[in-house]
Amino acid sequence: TDLKVTGIDFLKSQNSRQHHTDGYNIKNLVVRRGQAFQLQLSFSRELKAADKLALRFGIGEKPMKIRGTLMSLNPRREPDYSGWKISIVKSSGKECLLSVTSSPSAPVGKYILNVKTGTNIYKPENDAVYLLFNPWCESDVVFLADEAQRKEYVLNDTGYIYVGSAYSIYNRPWNFGQFEEFILDACMYLLDKSNLRLSSRRDPVFVSRAMSALVNANDDSGVLLGNWSGNYDRGTSPLDWMGSVSILQQYYKTKKPVCYGQCWVFAGVLTTVMRCLGIPSRCVSNFNSAHDTDENLRVDIYLNEYGEKLNRMSLDSVWNFHVWNDVWMKRTDLPSGFDGWQAIDSTPQEQSQGIFQCGPCPLKAIRDGDVYLPFDSKFVYAEVNADKVYWVVKKVNGKDKYIRINTETQGIGVNMSTKAVGQDKREDITSQYKFPEGSEEERKAMQKASSFIRPPGMGIRARFAATAHGDDVDSKPEVLRETVSKTGLQLEINNTEVLYPGNPLELAITVKTSTPGNWTINLAGSCQLQSYTGKVVASLGYVKETVKLEGKSETKVPLKIAADSYMKTLASVEDEVLIHITAIAEVQGTDDKLTKETTMRFEYPPITVQMPETAKLNNEFACAFIFKNKLNVPLDNCKLLVEGLGIFKMATFDQGDVKPGRIIKSEIICTPTRVGEKKIVAKLTSAQVKAISTEKAITIT
Repeated sequence: TDLKVTGIDFLKSQNSRQHHTDGYNIKNLVVRRGQAFQLQLSFSRELKAADKLALRFGIGEKPMKIRGTLMSLNPRREPDYSGWKISIVKSSGKECLLSVTSSPSAPVGKYILNVKTGTNIYKPENDAVYLLFNPWCESDVVFLADEAQRKEYVLNDTGYIYVGSAYSIYNRPWNFGQFEEFILDACMYLLDKSNLRLSSRRDPVFVSRAMSALVNANDDSGVLLGNWSGNYDRGTSPLDWMGSVSILQQYYKTKKPVCYGQCWVFAGVLTTVMRCLGIPSRCVSNFNSAHDTDENLRVDIYLNEYGEKLNRMSLDSVWNFHVWNDVWMKRTDLPSGFDGWQAIDSTPQEQSQGIFQCGPCPLKAIRDGDVYLPFDSKFVYAEVNADKVYWVVKKVNGKDKYIRINTETQGIGVNMSTKAVGQDKREDITSQYKFPEGSEEERKAMQKASSFIRPPGMGIRARFAATAHGDDVDSKPEVLRETVSKTGLQLEINNTEVLYPGNPLELAITVKTSTPGNWTINLAGSCQLQSYTGKVVASLGYVKETVKLEGKSETKVPLKIAADSYMKTLASVEDEVLIHITAIAEVQGTDDKLTKETTMRFEYPPITVQMPETAKLNNEFACAFIFKNKLNVPLDNCKLLVEGLGIFKMATFDQGDVKPGRIIKSEIICTPTRVGEKKIVAKLTSAQVKAISTEKAITIT
């Protein structure tokens, strides 16, 4: 009689444990490439030596052997040319246990399995087998040797994204959720949508570049629509997302871009997609990130005589922070030495090869100044290494005159941050992107990079460049250097009281001199609110004084902003705003001029989470969220957003207006569906305060 297959057992629990895929919430078998998995076949009769048997794995629209998209594996024949292997582990009675190993360079994606015996073809239900990149396999180009790093960069489904400002960094908890329902299918949909040739799906360089394009909606109706306008009525405010899950689920369901994202949302979603596909990935926050529209390694900042930043002038900008991703892989397309972390960025900023995509770009190329290497290394280099040039715009005889104040060569690309491996804390990775400021290696790297990037002429470059004639510009082309001062002039800016919304902002500017002599200093200092992209939202006030100092001495000039001068602005903008202070000092009778700027954030009362430290699988427990409004202003239209992966789906509680001193409490009854350490994340938003967040861990046994 004909040999027929009567059933296949995908041995899902044993295979997925060995392949580190047991987290995926999906019925199908998910395995990693280059590693053996087992299948149990049942036949209509005992398997004989003469029987023909072939397992056929096909990928794509029309799988064909000749294209390498159909693997026909026969345990009794010579090994398949495709690099896939199959063998019989044991055969007894009508059962046969087979071992299959895919090629470590097989295209990743969804393979359809059927079994051919003679002329019969058996198609199992759940016939799709998902094949992923394998950081555990030495022959895979994404191999990562360190187990703790694999746990963090591939398997961790929660983490932090670092935001704030360079000297006031805080973490935003983010649920990556790469194992949640429909996320793997959403990633497979993106792979299909990318139009990558199947042969390119072998290579994480092409896959990560394609995903950096698809996570933004520009060009290809990808996952997320960016919006920095401050108006988010037609979608979700970027600040209201707590993770990638609801974004990718909504996208997979509707196949339409989700509204809205800003840089940390793009980076969070791209991390999810990369980890889901098996490419090690981390979010990277670059503080004081140069968004330089000209690749000339220079950002021009224009101030009025009070020290207030002028939005209308600048084409290029310095973002308080910008978040992108690093992915780990070998770069077989480059000369040796550029393996390891590569930067990719899905925030739509500049087109690369005609579409909004960025990377992968080796960190080593950025550090060494090898900015001719693909992809987009000039762009990333400028983000972390540009110089800042300050100009004051003064009216002279009714005409604008531009006076260059000073150049700062060390302010851009500082305190680059990612979550530490295996710990809930920040790791500083600046040294992976650049040599120490001022070191010999840094100077060499800068020289090398500058030779590939247009030389920075010191002319004025901005929207009004065409109208500004040479005689309005008080400056000659020259090499940028930190100015050496005659008086030892220094500026420091700090807050003298905690910055709570609803309280006056108590700030101070300290002016110092350090050389002998009597110095008269003209000081201007201003306070503005700005969004994280450096856009000024409101000017709150300024101070203008003449200060006299002698020899080595200092004086403190207070700058106080009343609460009612900024609370209206806080309630009217939908973005989280930062407090930006700029000071300009000019010493009379000398060429000594100096600008200093700093950004601070508001402090908020905390959310507390009450729940047990441990809970049992499938047993319900209560979780309470408590918030006391300790501010002396009401918080209007409060919403509490909560999510716990493997415990409960995202939920929203509307709390209305919360008066000063009022306590709100929300409770959720949860039933954990997965074991291990899980995190519950909570976020409170209101008209005045955009994002107070917290998290708490619980161990499920």
